[in-house]
Amino acid sequence: MKFIASILFIFVLFPVFSQTNTATFEKYPVFPECADANIDQLEFCFNNTLQEFVYTNFEVPDIVTTENYKGAVAVFFEIDKEGKFRVIMVDAVYDQLKQEARRVFEMLPQIQPATYNGEPTYVQFTLAIKIPKVAPVKEEVTSIAATKTQPEEVVLNEYDNLVKLPYENEEYTSQINIPLSHHTYSLFDPALNRIGQNNHTAQKPYVYSEVNRYYNFEEENSKLLKNKSSWFGRKFWNEHMVTIKGEDYWITLDPGVDLQVGKDTDADIDTYNNTRLVYTQGGIGKNFNFFAVIYESQGRFADYFNRFAEARKPDGGNPAIIPGRGIAKDFKEDSYDYPLATGHISYSPSKTFNFQLGHGKNFIGDGYRSLLFSDNASPYPFFKINTTFWKIKYTNTWMSLRDVRPEVTADGSFRTKYIANHYLSYNVTKRLNIGLFESVIWQNDNDRGFDFNYLNPVIFYRAIEFSTGSRGGNAIIGLSGKFKFSDDVNVYSQLIIDEFSSGDISGGDGSYKNKIGYQLGAKYYDAFKVDGLMLQAEYNRVRPYTYSHNTVILNYGHNNQSLAHTLGANFSEFIGIARYQHGRIFSDAKVIVAKRGFEFNTEDDMFFYGGNIYGSEDNRISDNGNDLAQGNTTDFLHAELQAGYLLNPATNLKVYASVIFRDFKPEIDTAEVFENQTTWFNFGIRTDLFNWYYDF
Repeated sequence: MKFIASILFIFVLFPVFSQTNTATFEKYPVFPECADANIDQLEFCFNNTLQEFVYTNFEVPDIVTTENYKGAVAVFFEIDKEGKFRVIMVDAVYDQLKQEARRVFEMLPQIQPATYNGEPTYVQFTLAIKIPKVAPVKEEVTSIAATKTQPEEVVLNEYDNLVKLPYENEEYTSQINIPLSHHTYSLFDPALNRIGQNNHTAQKPYVYSEVNRYYNFEEENSKLLKNKSSWFGRKFWNEHMVTIKGEDYWITLDPGVDLQVGKDTDADIDTYNNTRLVYTQGGIGKNFNFFAVIYESQGRFADYFNRFAEARKPDGGNPAIIPGRGIAKDFKEDSYDYPLATGHISYSPSKTFNFQLGHGKNFIGDGYRSLLFSDNASPYPFFKINTTFWKIKYTNTWMSLRDVRPEVTADGSFRTKYIANHYLSYNVTKRLNIGLFESVIWQNDNDRGFDFNYLNPVIFYRAIEFSTGSRGGNAIIGLSGKFKFSDDVNVYSQLIIDEFSSGDISGGDGSYKNKIGYQLGAKYYDAFKVDGLMLQAEYNRVRPYTYSHNTVILNYGHNNQSLAHTLGANFSEFIGIARYQHGRIFSDAKVIVAKRGFEFNTEDDMFFYGGNIYGSEDNRISDNGNDLAQGNTTDFLHAELQAGYLLNPATNLKVYASVIFRDFKPEIDTAEVFENQTTWFNFGIRTDLFNWYYDF
């Protein structure tokens, strides 16, 4: 394994000298001239000796001088365990400059290598050589104060002295969230679930740096790189479109798409999605990172998907809410236009704390579904704190949500509500993890606004809910667990409790207050010794009235969508999933079988049976005798198959084909719930930055 050291040096008059930051080392490489230097002087002696050598031996090519070029040559090089210099890459405007840089580095002598833990180790550096050449300034241990007035020749050349360094996949060691994508996460899920590790896998999205400890992104992606030398070939198949890197910052900028064409053969609908996007990410300093995406989208989907979206339309005249995306307006005669922007900033002052402010989604759990908190609903503003120490990871999240129903809209403005939750993950042993979850929802009533009672990250939310009034808030608690039988097999579970009435939960008389749900699941990595094959089985069961509330605005929803399970409540569901990737080729298969209970919503029966979380418990069918899938009981089958090819691992650009078969059979056909079947074919190319859910 190569340990790569990192220290950043800025030399005003000559080069910019830096190292790749992935590890630390105990002792710098040693030139013969530095053999007698004290260990605390080796860093400066190494820098000074290398600068002087390059300045003395580097000859500026005639064409560069003739054309009066001013700039720099960036040399990315390595010193191996034997102390030999090796140039990895040279970035320069002229080929002659690249050749000259390589010639000079071939002249360097073999030196004593750097050491880590007392053993020789690899170390990588970036050296920027100013053109025209400028004599190096000898680096001393003591430095001039930054506030001291600089010489005029220095300040007048600040712009010219800005140096572009080669981008070295800094995102993989950054604090940026890895975009939520089930298939992408399945690639490194095995590396995160080995026995003996002290990591935590339920709080998502992960940040790159915490995953990179167990799954080397750069190494894995390097296996997929194509041998392309042209600018277009490199950018299309291997790299980000635009990369900018300086001494203490880096930025990438990429265009993207989510283009789909398809056919709902049963409803005879030609479907499409036309999303154009641009996204950027970057870092400023060592601890601050950012990520942002802007989407512009139009689409028309399968019949059942369109009806689901239109059934959740907001007040104000817009026709639909696209599930998981946002409010849509009319486009042409039969399509939707749904723009969206998401992003976050992330700051880690230490290895213990990470602070995030953003507009996006979060997920809690190890399964495909989550009964605690999922990425099913539209994005929302959030502030999050991750605290990691000992065997614990503690996540606090505060969010601002919207109720967009006409019943609560005032003066054209949607109703605001807030949610605060915390999740404590604890590694009991090297195999067993347990999690404790608590969440509270409150509305902006009596000009209450954001209730600062809920800023306390460790308080028991139920106590606050009680103190603010019986209908002042809605608290939910949950438990989770995961056990690793081996590096290849683990099981996971969740329990959600939405009503704190132990007598009703254990009484066995079917009380409407028995609002609980549970999840059981298992994962099998490299199944049957097939590398890259993951199998997953999951069972979810949620009783009627769970996530709903007698004050509807306090339900567990946002933008007319559930914050937990896609199906809401009053259902049982079995899911089987297989995912496979070999090189750039990937495939996914999924089968869902469920029994669901819907409301009738007819003139003869307008009771609430506990399936739609936006129903009012005050209109419940009964206090007792409530059974799973009560109401308009429906058999539900969803099967989905997808196969594709990863075009660019840096941007996660994919081309794919998919087919969905859906069978929906209620006991009684009503205007809103009726028997239908769907076969939906799709072909597309997309930048995979979020999860689409079609299985409802």
